[in-house]
Amino acid sequence: MRTIGLLGGMSWESSIEYYRIINQRVRQRLGGWHSARSVMFSFDFHEIERLQHTGDWEEAGRRLGDAARRVEAAGAELLVLCTNTMHRLADEVQAAIGIPLVHIADATAQALRGLAVDRVGLVGTRYTMEQDFYRGRLARHGFQVLVPDPPAQEAVHRIIYDELVHGIVRPASRGRYLDVIDALAGRGARAVILGCTEIELLIKDGDADIPLLETARIHAETAADVAVDGTDPPAPPAGAETTVTGPSTSPRAAAGAWRRPTTPRGWRRS
Repeated sequence: MRTIGLLGGMSWESSIEYYRIINQRVRQRLGGWHSARSVMFSFDFHEIERLQHTGDWEEAGRRLGDAARRVEAAGAELLVLCTNTMHRLADEVQAAIGIPLVHIADATAQALRGLAVDRVGLVGTRYTMEQDFYRGRLARHGFQVLVPDPPAQEAVHRIIYDELVHGIVRPASRGRYLDVIDALAGRGARAVILGCTEIELLIKDGDADIPLLETARIHAETAADVAVDGTDPPAPPAGAETTVTGPSTSPRAAAGAWRRPTTPRGWRRS
């Protein structure tokens, strides 16, 4: 079984869920007393939130890359960002390490294909809903992505940062989210992606009339499966190539960089 590296603390409320889900999945897969081999670096979210708020993504990328290298040096053989929003910096993180990153949007796309849907709604932080790093990647996977109207986006974002990251779960906020999901369904969404890992503290699949994709669970279970099976992470969109050439202190990466080709033949040394 591979060792999973986790970048957490963004926020720790969802990082707890990642740790729990990964270990539950490993126990489910292997039985007995098995649990996941893992290494976690947990950020002080106050520092990350300030960088998000001021738009200093360059500094945020530097910090995530540094943490990823530390996790790799501690023995991680694959990496998981325990957050949707910070996948805005997934390419920078991947470039800093010599092990594969399990991308949350690729895992979600794999789950969407299992539902046989092509038009989906997306709720998450303002950054995830407005910017292209998540929506664009899903579009390149072949999905049409719908987001809420601006007032609904503001409500969704506010509830995440003012309530959910602090562990506050309010019935009124749950109702507001379900209204937003109903509106997306009315515009043609056949499923809705819960594109912030904290949202699953508030609502889950089965709470609405259409499927809700719990991205933290999907991401965590995918990482556990990759670790147990020794397989590749879900493939990136066609034409996307992830090259891993960053510095590394891990014995595996020291033997050569890992590279994922455009055709999904797996990670290989180059």
